[in-house]
Amino acid sequence: MATVPPLSANRVSLIEEAGLTIRQIEPMGAEIYGADVRTRLPENVITALEQEMANRGFIVFKHQTNLSPDELVEASRWWGAHEIHSTHGVHPATPGRNRHIFRCSNDARHGILGVGPQWHNDGSFEAATFSHSAYYMARAPERGGGTHFAHQGAAFDALPPQKQDFWQRLVSVNSASSVTHPVVHTHPISGRKSVWLHLGMTGAVIERLPDDQLTLDQLRMLPADADKFRLLDERAMKELFNDYNELLNNSFEGGYGTRYQYDTGDLLFVDNWAVAHQAAPEAHLPAEQQGLRIMDRVTVKARQNLAPHFGLPQYINITGPHPFNKDGVWQAGGVGFRWKDDIRMQN
Repeated sequence: MATVPPLSANRVSLIEEAGLTIRQIEPMGAEIYGADVRTRLPENVITALEQEMANRGFIVFKHQTNLSPDELVEASRWWGAHEIHSTHGVHPATPGRNRHIFRCSNDARHGILGVGPQWHNDGSFEAATFSHSAYYMARAPERGGGTHFAHQGAAFDALPPQKQDFWQRLVSVNSASSVTHPVVHTHPISGRKSVWLHLGMTGAVIERLPDDQLTLDQLRMLPADADKFRLLDERAMKELFNDYNELLNNSFEGGYGTRYQYDTGDLLFVDNWAVAHQAAPEAHLPAEQQGLRIMDRVTVKARQNLAPHFGLPQYINITGPHPFNKDGVWQAGGVGFRWKDDIRMQN
């Protein structure tokens, strides 16, 4: 059964003892009231909130208006490895041209356009990805422009057993950086099996063949021997990507996803290993139609790599020759495999 665990009563008590109020959002996430992130929280409260993020996906500090770039970045250092991953683009309107802040907007004068229309996790081009991401709504649009979130652990539980088994044998290859990640991983804090696939920057998917399809000689070979693996072909790739997209789209009715709408001053921290997200379609509509939207993103380095299974290396050069079967998909580039013709491939 696909479920998102409730807030822990013990952690709620600890958080409230620090003078904060935490409120569970249904079906996932939690809101924090009474905090001013300009002042660092006690370490035991930070730990408790990080654990809640791992289980419920994200937390939102309400009423954090007029944060400076340095204040936003410093609060982001509370999580993960306590180190910021410098963003891959600095817009001219970014306050102080701070290299740690990725400013998004629906007006090109105020930020970078069109970010994140596909389901994805931030930093799929990195070995460690990002443990957490901060989304600070400096200005919320008057007519909506939020973010969709889907819980990756509950999504795995929603899969039928046959697909759970198949997906656990898969490793994705990033089309831009050649980094590899498991399609199903065990979350380092919650311990929960979680799905993980970037729909906009994946150039190949490797399957470790099940043992009953291998010969005795193959079974005796090293774990990373090519004879034990195959590349998914175009048909299998399209089926996987569409299944993943449908799985996360179904999260809203299935009780493991939410369409979050921001207020100005919301500071949302997401556990990037526990939750996938995509920009709501209205987030990309023109400011003249929706109202001006300005969001600042900060990404946090993880404590460990999101390493592939089965002895596969963390990087496989996707610009080089096919390492496995010749008829599989092996596509380099910034966009990745085009699994659907009628949607924009950009992340």
